[in-house]
Amino acid sequence: MGPLDGKTALVTGSSRGIGAAIAKAFARAGAMVAVHGRDVQAMGDVQNAIEGDGGRAISVSADVTRFAEIESMRDRVEQELGPIDILVANAGGSLSKPGPLEDMPEEAWRASVDGNLTATFLTIKSVLPSMKKRKTGNIITMSSAAARRPHPGSPVPYAAAKAGIEMLTQGIAAQAGPFGIRVNCLAPETILTERNERWISQDIQQTLIEQHPIRRLGTPEDVARAALFLASEEAAWITGIVLDVAGGSVMV
Repeated sequence: MGPLDGKTALVTGSSRGIGAAIAKAFARAGAMVAVHGRDVQAMGDVQNAIEGDGGRAISVSADVTRFAEIESMRDRVEQELGPIDILVANAGGSLSKPGPLEDMPEEAWRASVDGNLTATFLTIKSVLPSMKKRKTGNIITMSSAAARRPHPGSPVPYAAAKAGIEMLTQGIAAQAGPFGIRVNCLAPETILTERNERWISQDIQQTLIEQHPIRRLGTPEDVARAALFLASEEAAWITGIVLDVAGGSVMV
């Protein structure tokens, strides 16, 4: 018996990186998982890995900035796996480059806000009615340490969007709590995803390691373990929090 036996989970942005690690961890814990992304091959790889371990998964696609597409995705998940018990609104990322705000194109601002904050809002909006009707549900959003620790190298639109996700999380937690729905947020920092391993040089990695009280960088599995805790009944009395998965970096 796993802690998520019989649960249906939708993890957006789960074709690789943190989302893929969460999807696999949830499947190992007994959940039926909808893997979401835009890369068909990458989604298939995650689905195959889950099924190879004896789990059940499907692959779904949707532009998470468009509500109609999200609703279609939700309907397919419910038809094939059942009502969504757990939503991890993970899709997003840094969609703008660091630089002076006055030099930033409006389109870069809108892309970051829409791809992170708006996408999170719309995805939650799509699953809330069913969760409220059933008086049960678990929602996990994804912020970043950048939301509360600004520095010149952090893209301002990304940090602002993630800060908005934290307040959105708490607002929905207050509204949805009476319906038996828990809503929490994870805030990772410097996670060595496949992309970051390619983009961050060894010298910079070492500099970042020295900035963390726990002298290493995070892994997608570190975030997945935190997500599994929040999704399980071990966290039944926890809602409206922002949990830093950051090796202590936010306190220094």
